[in-house]
Amino acid sequence: MIKTIIKKYKWSIILLILLAILYFINSNLGENATIKTLSNFKSMLSVLPPILVLIGLLDVWVPKETMIKYMGHGSGIKGIFMSLLLGSLAAGPLYAAFPIAAILMKKEARFAYILFFLGVWSSSKLPLLLYEYTSFGGTFTTIHVISNLTIFLIGSFLIEKMIKKESLNKIYLSANSMIDD
Repeated sequence: MIKTIIKKYKWSIILLILLAILYFINSNLGENATIKTLSNFKSMLSVLPPILVLIGLLDVWVPKETMIKYMGHGSGIKGIFMSLLLGSLAAGPLYAAFPIAAILMKKEARFAYILFFLGVWSSSKLPLLLYEYTSFGGTFTTIHVISNLTIFLIGSFLIEKMIKKESLNKIYLSANSMIDD
């Protein structure tokens, strides 16, 4: 039992050990690192619960067949549009998008659309675009959005094509096992 706990939380344990070592080597640096770590942890705790509720609702309310219809292999332009919509209406940091991507995998969304969704989330969220527009102007924002969306869209299909079918199946199985735990 202790082995499974250590295995499950090994990165947290390693972080705590490193913070302790850093504190003993340089107490000011160790204290600052601990404060920043706790601040980041609090920030994650404020973002993750609403995202997890959204994921739970998505998992329960959206049948797999519906997700396959709108984001599966045969969905075509609908899949691209849904990825764009999900990514651009998002709120929160990028790490909050990965559990949603895992749910999309569980619902058998096409891998290219999931990658595109992550790209849109990282660069073209509505709040980010509004800030960009007011700070840098319409020309910059338009060029930024068009170039990023083009690169992410083409890149997502290229990456999907480059990954072997067996590897892609392993990725999907891994996402399913993480969600089912």
